[in-house]
Amino acid sequence: MQNHLLAMRGICKQYPGVIALDDVTLEIAPAEIVALIGENGAGKSTLMKILGGVVARDQGVVELNGQLVEITSPLAASQHGIEFIHQELSVLENLDVAGNIFLRREPTYGGFLKLIDRPKMYANADAALRRVGLDISSRTATSSLSIAQRQLVEIARCLNSGARLLIMDEPTSSLTLTETRRLLDIVKELKAQGVSVIYITHRLDEVEAIADRVVGLRDGRNAGGLSKAEITRDRMVKQMVGRELKDYYAPPVGKAGQPGNEHWLLVKGLRTLRYPEHEISFSVAQGEVLGFAGLIGAGRSEIARALFGADPMIAGAVHLNGQLLKLASPRDAIAAGLYLAPEDRRQSGLVIDFSIRDNITLPALKSYANAGLIDSNRETARASEMMQTINVKAPNAGVRVGNLSGGNQQKVVLARWLALAPKVLIFDEPTRGIDVGAKAEIYGLIRQLSAQGVAVIVISSEMEEVLNLSDRIAVMHEGRITGILSRDQCNEEAVMRLATGGKP
Repeated sequence: MQNHLLAMRGICKQYPGVIALDDVTLEIAPAEIVALIGENGAGKSTLMKILGGVVARDQGVVELNGQLVEITSPLAASQHGIEFIHQELSVLENLDVAGNIFLRREPTYGGFLKLIDRPKMYANADAALRRVGLDISSRTATSSLSIAQRQLVEIARCLNSGARLLIMDEPTSSLTLTETRRLLDIVKELKAQGVSVIYITHRLDEVEAIADRVVGLRDGRNAGGLSKAEITRDRMVKQMVGRELKDYYAPPVGKAGQPGNEHWLLVKGLRTLRYPEHEISFSVAQGEVLGFAGLIGAGRSEIARALFGADPMIAGAVHLNGQLLKLASPRDAIAAGLYLAPEDRRQSGLVIDFSIRDNITLPALKSYANAGLIDSNRETARASEMMQTINVKAPNAGVRVGNLSGGNQQKVVLARWLALAPKVLIFDEPTRGIDVGAKAEIYGLIRQLSAQGVAVIVISSEMEEVLNLSDRIAVMHEGRITGILSRDQCNEEAVMRLATGGKP
């Protein structure tokens, strides 16, 4: 390729114990739409953070129009004509829509007084809103808008800046089908106007619809590319996966499908707040590990929160060992023996300023009380026993949980539920942010629970993890279960095909 608008060459970035990017190259031509694809953790976000001036690269060069540049901040990126549309919205609720669209670029008059020309700002903002098909006044308070409307306001802001290179990170994740089609039309219009676009998405049908070229990343390295004529769903899936299953697979040791217990946990017609229009039904056998795979935003965590009573169920029925459960709150789930180790253990799974002992005994304080007074010696004895059972590395049960490593914090969450003899245990991203040694211990504990007859659900964005642990895998895409794979059907390509909306 010649006459590059952008060339990133030899980009390397390393964090303690992790090589995020290893000699990555990305080149973009003027008026070109390039789809950047890869599994979760492939390095896409790190590469874009370097381009956006959020993090510094360790090695490599960045060129714009053939000139070496140093992009040291998001403001510098914007000054170079690089704008971002993030999956996490960055609109300001205390401003009206026009204020968000023209933030840092307000039209002014009055010379050195720099008074904001509000009639001009509102007129131009209304035009920008029409361009993205959003039929509201630019005087509308941003706080009153829906998530989809806020997403379109952010897109309008970037388009209004005169960007030469637009990076769109999962831009349609909050949009309806109609709004998505409009956005794809906008991307094509931008190309016709000479704007280049880096389009990051897990929705491969969108890539097929608009991309001129595909660049794949895998494990922090370039995984190859596809020209427009080569872009197909199967080729993209292969490029994203690209690994031999035998290098990662170790057979599960659970007791899936014990006679008479195939439907130990039975979920029928579950509707969540995130995807109220879709019904979810599945079952988990006693002693089985059911993995839930899918890309970010597929709706897996919402199922876990609904089953635990943390979020209300719009509809549905949950049976445990043939008994209908009422799950209006976590208290109900705990009473039934259904427990959740949440994705964000620091915010949702632990009381960080409490001790290990207090965190382990918290859900069952009444069982440690005599005449209404807590017996701290019994608490300490039980917590110490659980610490030894699952190898929590700390001097004693009185240590503040916030002082532990991520792996040991996860073990404390697990110790809490193991102390209550779980019937069903749900793990949401069980090894996120913990080291390899702690991962192996968590895997061993999950397999041990399965062998003891506990029904285990594992939600994970790590492909090898869900394959390594699961007896069966339920794969989700945009709020639906697109397929449930038996052990002999489980491989990375089959999971990724279902996770991107394909058929088995």
